[in-house]
Amino acid sequence: MARHGSRRGWYGKVAGAALGVTLLAAGASVWTAQAGAVRDSSPRPAASAGQAAVKPVAVTIVHASDKGARGVNITIDDGPDPVWTPQVLDVLREYGVKATFCMVGTQAQAHPDLVKKVVAAGHRLCDHSVSHDTAMDAKSQAYQSQQILDAERMITKASGGVRPMYYRAPGGAFTPYSRKLAASRGMRPLGWNVDSKDFERPGTDAVVATVERELPNGPTILFHDAGGDRSQTVEALRRILPWLKEQGHTFGFPVR
Repeated sequence: MARHGSRRGWYGKVAGAALGVTLLAAGASVWTAQAGAVRDSSPRPAASAGQAAVKPVAVTIVHASDKGARGVNITIDDGPDPVWTPQVLDVLREYGVKATFCMVGTQAQAHPDLVKKVVAAGHRLCDHSVSHDTAMDAKSQAYQSQQILDAERMITKASGGVRPMYYRAPGGAFTPYSRKLAASRGMRPLGWNVDSKDFERPGTDAVVATVERELPNGPTILFHDAGGDRSQTVEALRRILPWLKEQGHTFGFPVR
């Protein structure tokens, strides 16, 4: 999986806010209950107060679709965003497609109404860390724990209690520790096979051509609904979704 280092500038603007949220929430946060154990390379599941214990899932990075060999997984990263997420939801609804939304914790916290709309439409949630630090694989286990578990808490609260089912490391910056920690919380590590390159805004035609060319690599396709002008993404989805159906593909979710 390619690393998206170019995203760091946009998320740097929210990093300070994310840090402040983390510090304020530290006393009550789920991850502080595990603070003494973050050096343990085999993290254990822990249930939040008032929540049922979660069922651990596999630690391996998933790419396959639950729809089988002709299945395709549409994944939407970095939101929710008040301008672009509603437009992406409209296109998905138009074509009857369910997707997996990989949400940044601070974005989910800022736009809980959109998180609830995503859930109400039948899409799945994915933890994409608190502040989208693509270098978090080089940081301490305590930092990785904070980024993953605080984002899980933010997304779950914003959704009204629906937990993320997957964890996607920013830029693919997984570590053995982060995968184990996410899996212990019931979040399957989620990769991608096709990077649409929509984040770079190369033009709608280029985004469509990339997906068509790279689809033989596998079923999980990466798009974005935040981080800047996503109009090319919206238009590309309007062309790609019916094309995928014409090619005999069905739309599903990553296996868990």
